[in-house]
Amino acid sequence: MAEKRANSPTSLRRLVAVAGILLGTVVIVSGWTATGNVAARSRELGEVEPTIPSFWDPKRRIERPPAGSVPAIRFLTTSDFPPFNFLNEDGRLSGFNVDLARAICDELAIRCTIQTREWDDLLRALRDGNADAIIAGMAITSEARQELDFSDVYMRSPGRFVVRADSEPFEPTVEGLAGKTLAVVARSAHEAYLAAFFPEVGRRLYATPEAAREALKSGEADAHFGDGMQLSFWLQSDAADNCCVFAGGPYLESRFFGEGMAIAMPRGSADLKQAIDSALASLYEKGVFAELYLRSFPVGFF
Repeated sequence: MAEKRANSPTSLRRLVAVAGILLGTVVIVSGWTATGNVAARSRELGEVEPTIPSFWDPKRRIERPPAGSVPAIRFLTTSDFPPFNFLNEDGRLSGFNVDLARAICDELAIRCTIQTREWDDLLRALRDGNADAIIAGMAITSEARQELDFSDVYMRSPGRFVVRADSEPFEPTVEGLAGKTLAVVARSAHEAYLAAFFPEVGRRLYATPEAAREALKSGEADAHFGDGMQLSFWLQSDAADNCCVFAGGPYLESRFFGEGMAIAMPRGSADLKQAIDSALASLYEKGVFAELYLRSFPVGFF
């Protein structure tokens, strides 16, 4: 079975890796915690603080499995997927996925280990019984579900519009975009989404996300539609130079943008799945998830 990281059109792993390269040494120096000038500029423009995404039904109550049924969790991840799992400047395994795995085990009051493997070795280690779960951005697909159980989704990367900060305000709706030029990457999920839901809007196609973003920054385009997570890193980078801000809200249609990120485990891991799902819901209710989210994503993308 061919494994993929979550999200389209390339993969969430590829998109976030590009974002990490884009930020360069700033990523390591900041430790993924600095809010930067973009957040301040957004507040000046009257925008609200970053929205914390919620993927859990507050009315749903998940019972913990019987005591002792999940005495420990052996997580596997990779070390090349910033800001989710990577080695920091001290060589320490860090990132959102790493923090979340540790928080899950703290919430369950059980022992937690997190080991790194190469991406291609993750499933093999799980099959061989050398781990209990994978937290590394594995795509949720029908093929993967034949072999794996997945926890509740804990992260998604929506489509988002960005506009220049000095432009006249307009809503990124069919009416608001009338007469505007919209930059989008050719043959991407984002182009397909626009063709389906914004067919009348004028689109200018670009070969890469970098080219589309530069078109917006230079004034060649009035707006850009792309991956929200990738854009959040660009907005706080030197390349953006405080040029632009998010406009409108997130677009989450799974047939275009994927089902999101979840923790993978062997099929039939009922107690483990129940334990992880209950911990995820509790972490959100207690505000721990929000703390972890803002630590890794100071410029929120929801």
